[in-house]
Order: sequence, then structure tokens, then C-alpha cells
Amino acid sequence: MSMIKGFGILSSGMSAQRARLDLVGSNLANANTTRTQEGGPYQRRVAVFEAQGADDEPAGVSLSEVRLDQNPGPMVYDPSHPDADADGMVHMPNVNVVEEMVDMMTAARSFEANTQAFQTLRDMVAQAINIGR
Repeated sequence: MSMIKGFGILSSGMSAQRARLDLVGSNLANANTTRTQEGGPYQRRVAVFEAQGADDEPAGVSLSEVRLDQNPGPMVYDPSHPDADADGMVHMPNVNVVEEMVDMMTAARSFEANTQAFQTLRDMVAQAINIGR
């Protein structure tokens, strides 16, 4: 694998983790959204990644799709809520704030690891160029 391909692989990893962070941010922002345009409460979005390239020639990773988490959200008793049903129950989003925070930290660490590897590869290329002088 050439060093140039390494830059492509690392940058695809950073892009994938940035997309994951965007989804986590959207999930956190809508953790209390009980009414959407589609109807019903907000559904958590989950990133699905796909490896690029062949087994013997990796080419990075990409976001293949964004799936809606089909798990039901909790029901909360709040008869004063505008979206409460006849029994006073409100269908809440299926977003667990603690789980989203862990996902955010994991994505941020993965992004940082790709960034550090990118910088290391950049330094290696610069040293290789200096050797040739």
C-alpha cells in the first residue's frame, strides 16, 4: 500500500466518524421531541459503516446508510403534555442520553486516532522526502 492510499484511508475514517458525531448530535438535540413531521416521537438514528476496497487492498470506510432505531421509546405519564393520549401517557423518543454520550466519546476518540495517524504519516512522508535530498 502506498503512502498516498494511506492518506485516503485515514481521511475516510475521519469523515465516517464526523458523520457519526453529526448523528449523535441530532439524537441528543431531539431527545425530548415527541412530535415529528412523520408523526410520533423522534426515532434515534444509527450510522452503518461499510469497508471500501477488496480484502487484499483496503481503501477506507464509508457511511453506507443511516438506520432508524426501531426500539420503542418509553411511555411517560404527563396528562398536561400536548401529545398525551387519552390516558395521559406520552410516547417519548427512544434516545438514551447516556448511551449517546458514550457513542459521542467513542466517535471522538476514533476521530482523534485517525487524525494522529494522519499526522504521523504526513511526518513520515516529509522525512522520506528529506532523505532524498
